[in-house]
Amino acid sequence: MGDVWIRTINHGLVRADRVTEIAASRGSVHEERGYSIKAVAEGKAYILIDNSDLEGTPNGRFGHAGRMQAALLLAVDEARTAATSMVISYEQAGERWVLTPASDIAGESVPAVPMASGDHHLPAG
Repeated sequence: MGDVWIRTINHGLVRADRVTEIAASRGSVHEERGYSIKAVAEGKAYILIDNSDLEGTPNGRFGHAGRMQAALLLAVDEARTAATSMVISYEQAGERWVLTPASDIAGESVPAVPMASGDHHLPAG
């Protein structure tokens, strides 16, 4: 199994196994509208979602933020079962968490079949 990383709003990465808390707020970081979700790792808070576009009552927004937290936990559990390292990113357009192999983000393709010993050449192209 590979490592699991969570992408922050600033496109940084936080190792999921170092996260000690995931917290939600009924307002975005800058306004009393929408909601925000942060992860705390090694004593530092990382903003994962800051959505000031979500309208509704404070309780409704907080309920939505809670569902997004639960979806993140499910995504982390699913990513932990993957054979390769995975990155979990928030997709605002779909209001969902997306799992992507870290090799895809790095621009490297992982061979589907292990290379034969002695064959250490990179593919052309």
